[in-house]
Amino acid sequence: MEYVPDAIRDSRGLRLMAVHAHPDDESSKGAATMARYVDEGAEVLVVSCTGGERGDILNPAMKDQPDILANIAEVRRGEMARAQAILGVQHEWLGFVDSGLPEGDPLPPLPEGCFGLVPVEVGTEALVRLVRRFRPHVMTTYDENGGYPHPDHIMCHRISMAAFEAAGDPTAFPDAGEPWQPLKLYYDIGFSRAKFTAFHDALIARGMESPYVEMFANWKDREDKSLRVTTRIHAADWFERRDAALVAHATQVDPTGNFFRMPLDMQREIWPTEDFQLARTTLPTPVFAPREGVAKVYEDDLFAGVRETVQA
Repeated sequence: MEYVPDAIRDSRGLRLMAVHAHPDDESSKGAATMARYVDEGAEVLVVSCTGGERGDILNPAMKDQPDILANIAEVRRGEMARAQAILGVQHEWLGFVDSGLPEGDPLPPLPEGCFGLVPVEVGTEALVRLVRRFRPHVMTTYDENGGYPHPDHIMCHRISMAAFEAAGDPTAFPDAGEPWQPLKLYYDIGFSRAKFTAFHDALIARGMESPYVEMFANWKDREDKSLRVTTRIHAADWFERRDAALVAHATQVDPTGNFFRMPLDMQREIWPTEDFQLARTTLPTPVFAPREGVAKVYEDDLFAGVRETVQA
């Protein structure tokens, strides 16, 4: 896939809301796209449904530090603030408590009071309040499996979908602000088999070691989500900002880990886009499916159709 940088668009007056489960999710999923839209003049709001209070310390250099373990919630708030500044986005905490990732067979019950156990209508009302206050034209979130089956990611999907439908309905949550209907909602499709296969093949072709072999083994029964993609945002010029924001989440990210093993120049050459699936729209639905003699057509702008509607 050849990357040809396109001109910066004028996105002033447009608003994008990205709904995520934990701090750091915003930096690993769609971060370069958000940074691009910020630079184009759009307002971008990241919503973190939880504070990541039960997240493990995944950076080996920071494990077993008593001050971090004792203050993980505060530490992660500081990390989020640094990532927010790097990306240039606005940020809101939705206020729910991390569920942790249950492990074992059978899986243990989720901890009482966690986000994964919150009634959907409670989480939806909290998100509707933010939607009606920020008034986004476009929202992004996770697919029905949460991107991966973490209970907080699945709940994030559920309340995002419900809030998209309810925010514009004056009979839904009437005390949560003046109704506002977002025009489009997308699923983030950042982690697909096709993308990492392309990275793997490119590394092998250059005689380099691929870090993705174990990933493929774990993904053997997973859907190739690249088949869902409807929208590709050229964001290669913002990959460095994405990586800097991700490294800002120092407890969660190993800067020597596999995520950073693919050189940026190769990423820009092989997969210069961040990918999304259009899941809901109130606008006329574009045709993405390939037709005889015509390759699949992708949107290249989350605000496609929205720009014209807002200007009108």
